[in-house]
Amino acid sequence: MQLPFPLAEEPDAQTLERGRLLFAGETEFVKGVVAMSGLPEADRMEVCFAGRSNVGKSTLINALTGMKALARASNTPGRTQEINYFTAGDDLYLVDLPGYGYANAPLPVVEKWQRLLKQFLQGRQTLRRAFVLIDARHGVKKVDDEIMSLLDSSAVTFQAVLTKADKVKEKERAAVLDQVRGALAKHPAAYPEIIVTSSEKGWGIPTLRSVIATLE
Repeated sequence: MQLPFPLAEEPDAQTLERGRLLFAGETEFVKGVVAMSGLPEADRMEVCFAGRSNVGKSTLINALTGMKALARASNTPGRTQEINYFTAGDDLYLVDLPGYGYANAPLPVVEKWQRLLKQFLQGRQTLRRAFVLIDARHGVKKVDDEIMSLLDSSAVTFQAVLTKADKVKEKERAAVLDQVRGALAKHPAAYPEIIVTSSEKGWGIPTLRSVIATLE
């Protein structure tokens, strides 16, 4: 029987090549945005990456683009405090959203992030998909559920991406996947496939590239 929210299958050779080519060129940092007025012109497709602080978001973006220092990875949760825009080729923006769920950030800062995030998700017509990153060691937490609900209400299709999958044993990973599937089932905006990745080992990176390359 087909599981709800199956793992994304490995794309065929042609689709894998499309994904490779999309990220084969130079990827450049455009700007960090702290208010809606600072967003770049909406002249191309965008995909965004959302996740709890320290879920491995910057590391995943670096792995996708093959550029080790493009997005600043840090062991300090909550470092990304703005919406960071990157170009991938001439027709795509990669958008790194502020990490959420970091309790030690000052409350006014957290509220500012949340307000900006909500405005961005509800007001960006060129946003084709959000990728919600879930730490494979922990599964879906309450703050992840909250961002998924925000994506539901913003009518933004989102796809779950498990990160750090190499850090858990296969049996434990299966249990986490069951928990993630149960959480996703409550969200109408959830895309019905999960991508499992490890930035360190390169797992799932070609698949994620291909998924992005085939969005319209």
